[in-house]
Amino acid sequence: MNATTVNSLLEPAGFHILYGGQDISCRVLYTNRKTMEIAVHPDGQVVITAPSGAGLEAIQQRVRKRARWITRQMAYFQQFRPSTPPRRYVGGETHLYLGRQYRLKLSRGEQDEVKLMRGHFFVSCRNAPEPLKVRQLLEKWYLEKARKKYSEILESRLPEFRRLGCEEPRLRIRRMKTRWGSLSPAGVLTLNRDLIRAPRECIEYVVTHELCHLRFQDHSVGFYQLLERLLPDWEERKHRLECMLV
Repeated sequence: MNATTVNSLLEPAGFHILYGGQDISCRVLYTNRKTMEIAVHPDGQVVITAPSGAGLEAIQQRVRKRARWITRQMAYFQQFRPSTPPRRYVGGETHLYLGRQYRLKLSRGEQDEVKLMRGHFFVSCRNAPEPLKVRQLLEKWYLEKARKKYSEILESRLPEFRRLGCEEPRLRIRRMKTRWGSLSPAGVLTLNRDLIRAPRECIEYVVTHELCHLRFQDHSVGFYQLLERLLPDWEERKHRLECMLV
């Protein structure tokens, strides 16, 4: 077993373990939390969030104990990956928006623009609709929609948290490789730009999950009791989001 040397407990570390002939690559994030959490992301990454004082050997031991569950989760997500080929941004290709598939229709026009109507993304370019240009236009369109939709959903979920005496977080949108959302100690709610491809109920789940961290910084019993009260079907929404291919 190889393990990286941790130079600072606040910096990410990584290591590998072998289980049943399978190499499990793990990434460790150190925080000020009191408990350790192991998460397998839909892209297959294994991320361990650990207390700042936790030793790497203790973390590895916990992972070994959970290795069977980890490999099962990795296998579960793996079954969905082959059906999602890399996006080529060409005519006829389908792209997700709020959980629905829309087919690309490309054309030359008087201006660069994206319109969504009649089950299609109509992408018009002043010059030839090259894949790079189409991608840039679509990503700009997605970002504009994300700003509007995320703000709308955040505002709809805030009243309960205001009643709990929580301060309203600031919203930030950016692309994240391993997370759908996060809430910083400074009160910044960051949402993954690609989340706009998911159904609204999945976005509501992510927003509500992160807002619960305004009251509980860790995933304690209290955290899940609050999440369950505010969103009784959160597990179904979470499962749908994890199975969604973006």
